[in-house]
Amino acid sequence: MARGVKAAVVGSVFAVMVGGAGYGAYNIMSALNGDGGSGPGAAGPAPVKSGPPSADEVKDTTAKFFAAWEKGDAATAASYTNNDTAAEPLLTAYGQGAHIGDVKITPGTASGATVPYTVKAKVAYEGRSKPLTYKSELTVVRGVSTGRALVDWQPSVIHPELQRDDTLVTGESANAPIEAVDRNGTVLTEEKYPSLGPVLDALRGKYGDKAGGTPGIELVIRHADEAAADTPLLTLAEGKPGRLETTISASAQAAAEKAVKQYDQSSVVAVKPSTGEVLAVANHREDAFNAAFEGRVAPGSTMKIITAAMLIDNGVTSMNGPAPCEDTAVWQSQTFKNITGMKANPNATLANSFMLSCNTAFIKLIDEKPLTDESLTTEAQTRFGLGRDDWKTGIVSFDGSVPAVSGPDRAANAIGQGQVQMSPLNMASVTATAITGEFRQPYLVSPELDGRQIATAKGLPAGTAAQLKQMMRLTATQGTAAEAMAGLGGDIGAKTGSAEVDGNAKSNSWFTGFRGDIAAAAMTEEGGHGGDAAGPIVAAVLRAGG
Repeated sequence: MARGVKAAVVGSVFAVMVGGAGYGAYNIMSALNGDGGSGPGAAGPAPVKSGPPSADEVKDTTAKFFAAWEKGDAATAASYTNNDTAAEPLLTAYGQGAHIGDVKITPGTASGATVPYTVKAKVAYEGRSKPLTYKSELTVVRGVSTGRALVDWQPSVIHPELQRDDTLVTGESANAPIEAVDRNGTVLTEEKYPSLGPVLDALRGKYGDKAGGTPGIELVIRHADEAAADTPLLTLAEGKPGRLETTISASAQAAAEKAVKQYDQSSVVAVKPSTGEVLAVANHREDAFNAAFEGRVAPGSTMKIITAAMLIDNGVTSMNGPAPCEDTAVWQSQTFKNITGMKANPNATLANSFMLSCNTAFIKLIDEKPLTDESLTTEAQTRFGLGRDDWKTGIVSFDGSVPAVSGPDRAANAIGQGQVQMSPLNMASVTATAITGEFRQPYLVSPELDGRQIATAKGLPAGTAAQLKQMMRLTATQGTAAEAMAGLGGDIGAKTGSAEVDGNAKSNSWFTGFRGDIAAAAMTEEGGHGGDAAGPIVAAVLRAGG
């Protein structure tokens, strides 16, 4: 629907709220508006209570809040919250901008001060109407200055998918619906491929007007970021969908969906190295964030693919050249170690140290001439197309970041820690570039559809690519990736990685690999070693093929 449609902004003064029960925020607001305004029963002096609200107070406050909400009395309902200035506009828009009426709220069994509830209502617009049902919850807190029991205001009180500065709108869709299909014409739906939901929304937002469809009538969440696609909640009148061809492979996508479900907070991407086409993108997360495309985290030892390329391209060593694996390596007063249990090998070649993922071997070599603080950054940008903010995949994506740094972080960057940031999409592309020698920017929708210019890069010398591919083959058959890749036939290769994150009990698990003309990369937050969680995910996608 048109962006000019009147809508209420969720949390117009929400900047003072700081999550949780909002006690700190309530201190601020109570000074401004008397602990949430002066609703019925608030007049006159009363003893100031303290401590958590009692069960009776929780029941009474929620009952009054629900009753006012059901009647469409936004001002009164807002007065039972600890931030009426933010609550009233959204409660007003609930009935006006979103056209939601006939509201009936049924509370569930309270858990302390938190009350779950079910909302049943009707959305009516221009002669069309449909029932709306959803569940949410609220928490009752005590006002600091008055001691009143009040609903802790969060946008999710009104609908669980609402976030700060979102709006609720019913009207003609901003974008026509699309029927997204895979590379062979198979229809892709959120019902069949759940983690594609945010991706399909993004594709609709960007290509709905180019796919030939006509808009319908919908209740949507409109996000403050205009680049973010609307989130549809209810369709009152179907539009005519336009057909949008994607590069996805339904078989690879199905395998990716199944694989990530085995590990919490996991993401995976598969690409076709010979073209750059994205074959699968899947996430298993508590939120709707497309970490597979937009994640920005340290990639651990999968970064050694780029570091090894830098060493070879600059003549420092070669696959069969020296790369001694010592117990420790000191770089500018900081000591780096290998994984516990790794045996030192002073006679190791680069291939040996790569397939066993020896940190010290790579750190000792980055001090060799002609390497400088900029060498790794240059390799990433000019050879692998990373870190230049020019990828145009068809939806929002992160291009990776390999900043030029000095001090201990220069050494840490070489082993995928420090200031390096990547997404699974980036690392799948790194593998594709490493085994073909050509950088082909990944894409989800053909650039021919909208004439966008995709990124280019120099790529790798043929000799460097041949050595990287062989070292990845050795890693998949004899090194740290052998267990995860066991049983996969054909031409295979891989690299494992684990990245330590401050505050996490376990490292993030990273794994990237190839089989024939498919390259994939996965990351599992706090998944441990690369082969523990991310490895089986990548292997499952490679096994499915494209």
